[in-house]
Amino acid sequence: MARARKEKKIFVLDTSVILYSHDSIMNFQEHDVAIPITVLEELDQFKKGNDTKNFEAREFIRKLDELSKGGNLQEWIPLNGKTKGNFRVVMGFPEAGAFQEDIPDHRILGAAILLQKEQAELAAGKRKKVVLVTKDINLRLKAKSVDIHAEDYETGKIKNVNTLHSGKVVMENLDTQIINALHKEGRFDVKPVFGRKKPGHNNYYILKSDTNSVLAYYNSTMGDLERVEKRSVYGIKPKNAEQTFAIHALLQENIRLVTIQGVAGTGKTLLALASALEQRSDFKQIFLARPIVPLSNKDIGYLPGDIKSKLNPYMEPLWDNLKFIQNQFKETDKDFQKITDMVNKEKLVIQPLAYIRGRSLSNIFFIVDEAQNLTPHEVKTIITRAGDNCKIIFTGDIYQIDTPYLDSQSNGLSYLIDRVKDHPLYAHVTLEKGERSDLANLANELL
Repeated sequence: MARARKEKKIFVLDTSVILYSHDSIMNFQEHDVAIPITVLEELDQFKKGNDTKNFEAREFIRKLDELSKGGNLQEWIPLNGKTKGNFRVVMGFPEAGAFQEDIPDHRILGAAILLQKEQAELAAGKRKKVVLVTKDINLRLKAKSVDIHAEDYETGKIKNVNTLHSGKVVMENLDTQIINALHKEGRFDVKPVFGRKKPGHNNYYILKSDTNSVLAYYNSTMGDLERVEKRSVYGIKPKNAEQTFAIHALLQENIRLVTIQGVAGTGKTLLALASALEQRSDFKQIFLARPIVPLSNKDIGYLPGDIKSKLNPYMEPLWDNLKFIQNQFKETDKDFQKITDMVNKEKLVIQPLAYIRGRSLSNIFFIVDEAQNLTPHEVKTIITRAGDNCKIIFTGDIYQIDTPYLDSQSNGLSYLIDRVKDHPLYAHVTLEKGERSDLANLANELL
């Protein structure tokens, strides 16, 4: 029986897709890709600056120039031999009366409408389905309103956040002797617990029998289970099993990359900061960073002052956590004074993420807070900066996205957790219980 012919498509890319990933044009298999001229006009506004979106805009423009090699961009040009489709730039505007305003989004839709009309004039066997690809939900709705099929950009998007790696497994009804042995010896062979199944690298376990329980960690280097003891870091004590696991991962020398996920008030940033301070003698500097998500779509450039002054409003949550740790001690205590000295001597530094590209980070304990507001490419950029004796921590809540073109499935934190799980250099812990206050827990649970 003859194989059914696979339907070929023309994907029309919105600016949001290119700013998300400059390589997006290469990720549509054998299908064709169309770039509305309005997208190039919008990219022109983004090409200057140090932000990731500026880098993406510049890289895409260079890529398009290389692919075109001086050809006519209104003609279909091959993307990459036989394995990819073709691309072209499309001039096109909406029909009169179709839209109320002449804005870039409507011009991009107009390009898709133009392509759809071109395809309708071809013979039935040669027609291709026109699909608008955009990270902008409202633009997808507008497209569907004028009978244009629209989709999100799926590359890098995980399938199901509900099954995302949590880093922790609860095992019940185990032999009491196993639990007792772990308590007594501090380690135990994995076979009596897991049988033939091999546990994941650096996974954490709550092991229970009928009478007792123990917190454990699979040390893949040694090949056995180790007891995890509750340990305080720079005056901060863990309040539940997950926080105990997080501190363990943050202190482990062989684990160089850690992600901590959880809702507001679970202690993500606090534990990361306290653990960094606990290990201050092992690293040259502690870097603290958060993605800058300006209000009202305003860039930080409109704020007065130097870069430090501009960043301070966005970094207040980090300073709040630092002050909380400092207030565990009296003002006369050495540990209290040490934090002030570290800030004054720039041993503890607020680091703008926009200036990370191109750097090599050696002997750095690097905490990136609110990592759910990063794209997968931004997360990769940060990690590839790691030099000798660098430890990188990403914290965040994948359900609290503050940027318009990311969601729980496409943000950099979710992507990292999904892609790097079960690697010997990596550990992840999901914090489940809010410890900030009963009032904060009420908001998370009921509002």
